[in-house]
This record gives sequence, C-alpha cells and structure tokens, in this order.
Amino acid sequence: MKEDSTVMKTVRAIWSIRPKGQFDVGETYESLTWEDETQVKPTEQEFNDAVTAWNTEYDALQYQRDRQYPSIGDQLDMQYHDELNGTTTWKDAVAKVKSDNPKG
Repeated sequence: MKEDSTVMKTVRAIWSIRPKGQFDVGETYESLTWEDETQVKPTEQEFNDAVTAWNTEYDALQYQRDRQYPSIGDQLDMQYHDELNGTTTWKDAVAKVKSDNPKG
C-alpha cells in the first residue's frame, strides 16, 4: 500500500488514538470495522479529529517528501558511471538536493 494513500493515513490516525488497535477500515468512519477486544472503538468525533490531526501533521512534513532525489535506478547508474569514469556525478546530484533543501 502506498504510504500516502488515504487509507494508510486513516490507519495511522486511528493508531495515534488507539495504539495497535485491531480493525479494518476504508476512508470513512462508516467503513471502520472494530475487531479489538481490549480497546473501545473510537467515536466518530474521535475518528474525525484523529484523521484531521494526522493530515495536518502529514501536510506539515511535505518538505521532507519534496526533497527530490534521483530514482534509485538513476543513482545506481550514476555510481556505476562515476566508478567507471572517475567522476562525481552521483555525489554532486545528492549534494545539490541537500543544498537546495536545507534542513529547517
């Protein structure tokens, strides 16, 4: 499952209020099937608040996801050619991403 999918965000939101809770869920409260016998099912308000909080946190961390490194395949190709040709293409590409996106 893709990390930033709506369902995955919903799962993480529920786990933020019911750690290790056992459930099945889609994208809405109505799709939540609670299977945990040790924790109570969150209310619809708790669910909505957790999803909102998780989405807010997710959006705040967009910077980290925006750091656009070359694909792994491209990086491996750069490393191969750097070794073959005695160049620093890969190191230069990574350094550029880091300098273009300094940590706050």
